[in-house]
Amino acid sequence: MRYAYGVTTALLLGGAALSLTTGFAAGAQVAQNDAGQMQNVVPRAGAPASFADLTEQLAPAVVNISTRQRVRVENQNPFAGTPFADLFGGGPQQPQQGPQTREAQSLGSGFIVSADGYVVTNNHVITADGKGEVESITVTMPDGTEFPAKLIGRDAASDLAVLKITAGKALPFVKFGDSRNARVGDWVIAIGNPFGLGGTVTSGIISAVYRNTGQGGAYDRYLQTDASINRGNSGGPMFDMKGQVIGINNAIFSPTGGSVGIGFAIPAEIAAPIVTRLMKGEVIERGYLGVRIQPLNEDLADSLGIPHNRGEFVQAVEPGKAAALAGLQAGDVVLKVAGKEVSPEQTLSFLVANTAPGTRIPLELIRDGKRMTLTATVGKRPSEEELAQQTFDPNNSDADDNGFNKPPKQQGQGLVERAVGLSVLPLSPQIARQLGMPETTTGVVVNAVDASSDAGAKSLQRGDVILSANYRAVASVAEFEAVVQAAKTANRPALLLRVQRRGQPPMYMPVRLR
Repeated sequence: MRYAYGVTTALLLGGAALSLTTGFAAGAQVAQNDAGQMQNVVPRAGAPASFADLTEQLAPAVVNISTRQRVRVENQNPFAGTPFADLFGGGPQQPQQGPQTREAQSLGSGFIVSADGYVVTNNHVITADGKGEVESITVTMPDGTEFPAKLIGRDAASDLAVLKITAGKALPFVKFGDSRNARVGDWVIAIGNPFGLGGTVTSGIISAVYRNTGQGGAYDRYLQTDASINRGNSGGPMFDMKGQVIGINNAIFSPTGGSVGIGFAIPAEIAAPIVTRLMKGEVIERGYLGVRIQPLNEDLADSLGIPHNRGEFVQAVEPGKAAALAGLQAGDVVLKVAGKEVSPEQTLSFLVANTAPGTRIPLELIRDGKRMTLTATVGKRPSEEELAQQTFDPNNSDADDNGFNKPPKQQGQGLVERAVGLSVLPLSPQIARQLGMPETTTGVVVNAVDASSDAGAKSLQRGDVILSANYRAVASVAEFEAVVQAAKTANRPALLLRVQRRGQPPMYMPVRLR
């Protein structure tokens, strides 16, 4: 399993079931608008008293997947290259040991989707960690029969992979359902391989549909369940009560690594088309704009004076890519893509990634408080490996120490210090040089930060250069104060700063006023 803050890539699924057979009506009371009368809402008849029959039909198609890996390990001798190297088994007469390798294994789950042996699982289940290489993949049937598996196709962005086994006979298989019909409260069951124990069934309900976990990426859009899911469930199926796969277990939220009843599955709506193309050996191509974005959180929305939870904020635009060619700029808020509203459940990344490269799409946005529409020709998304290698990295938070000569703290800046919690100075060419910026850079430099302010809580620090405030360039302290005063006069609770930190691209940061 992979970890990302409390989200553990381990797979989810759901439910527990029993029918209500009490002799009285139970359920929520719903008021009628016309007469004010109350109506009893009761569970629909047919909730299963047992999942045994359904499990008996489905379990034969759910398999365990194991890999054997060769992982590269660096030389651990702390005295390598010194006269003391022989203390760890090396000596001057022996060649210096290079990187070593060790054997490793991984376990996960999967399910057969065709009688001739195509198997679906998560990409991370059959991917080696770090610098490792997968040497072999084995699929184990519920009866213990093992088959060597061939990797047919994989897709890192959606975390899906397709394997092929040859059994010499028709194999039991399951089919994808339609996750678009899934509703919160629907029963689901999951079958998988937690902790390598073998076929294990859990049940629960769908807790949420199209849940965004906040981890980013083009496919941060899951079915959430309350089932007990643990390590080894990754890649296993989530079934509805018709016995159809409506999700592929992918992650759990866990502060400790164990199941706490919050799990996530890749919806069949997303997975099925990708699996079909991988089975055919096709390359998965996705749309790409080339922007660095962040959700429009409360502080950002307040600093811009626009509604919450609608749209996404553009932090930076990659030169030469689709967004730049269309005229998109840092500081824009994208509200709609091809008429579809951008929201936490339907992110800009998701909408663009699911648009074919070469497609022309309108982008509705807000720029400096004004609504406008641009037309972009969607580009081709680079591979996950290429994206990771680019310097255009939204997760890069490294910063060099700022080392400009400390001028004496200036007093009497009044409004900025009181309202923003910052002491700022004009950015001279000398200070710009010491901060590693062009001498022509204009702005004000942060001299001190009040740790109790929102600016301090958001890690604004001495040496940061404020280029603009609420989209207005600030080349002097007076200009910065004027923007702060205008924001307070307009009753804005926050200010949008564009900040340049040494060694990093400029970024927008909302800071609440005091």
